[in-house]
Amino acid sequence: MTSEHHPDASGALADRLERVREGVAAAAEAAGRGADEITTIVVTKFHPASLVAELARLGVRDIGENRHQEAREKAAELAGLDLRWHFIGQLQGKKARQVRAYASAIHSIDRESLVDALRSDEASVDAFVQVNLTDDPGRGGVASDALEALVERVLATPGLRLRGLMAVAPLDEPPRPAFARVRAMSERVRALAPDATALSMGMSHDYADAILEGATHLRIGTAITGNRPA
Repeated sequence: MTSEHHPDASGALADRLERVREGVAAAAEAAGRGADEITTIVVTKFHPASLVAELARLGVRDIGENRHQEAREKAAELAGLDLRWHFIGQLQGKKARQVRAYASAIHSIDRESLVDALRSDEASVDAFVQVNLTDDPGRGGVASDALEALVERVLATPGLRLRGLMAVAPLDEPPRPAFARVRAMSERVRALAPDATALSMGMSHDYADAILEGATHLRIGTAITGNRPA
């Protein structure tokens, strides 16, 4: 976290944030939805805590991080800012309890052993089950045919509040049909958990398509933060 965020960059940051807010509002209108139904999580991996503090000054409350050590350090440094930290990266079971300590939501729950590691009798954390939209088992996410079993495991585990599904659109196909598959999977989840209506999908390049298919949580990095520091 040693790289400094310079004040002269804050105007550009505010401009990018405003452009994305306008884009989200336009996509929501095109989908016949309200922009207030959609939470934009700003993904700040590799950026310094000072940039997150600047985002907070601009009214951002939801921050996404992919790497536990970086997320933990920023969350500790910025503890006074009333931010909601979303863990969106692949999560090792042995780190699960540490992530629970600062995260409001975990978007990458993709296997039963991780669900078991996240079990807690303390406060509940928002849980998103990540689905794999590719045929590559090495990618994060549960396979479609194992979805119900994993959802039932989450529902039976103290300390987890199932919110819905998370997905990353594959790079080798148009995003909108991929997001439509997530929406169909969401209907299967709601048969088991009627309140689990959230869909965490859509990034800098494809969030408009995600909104058209019902996204409730966007995970947007470079379109707001700019390029990562060298």
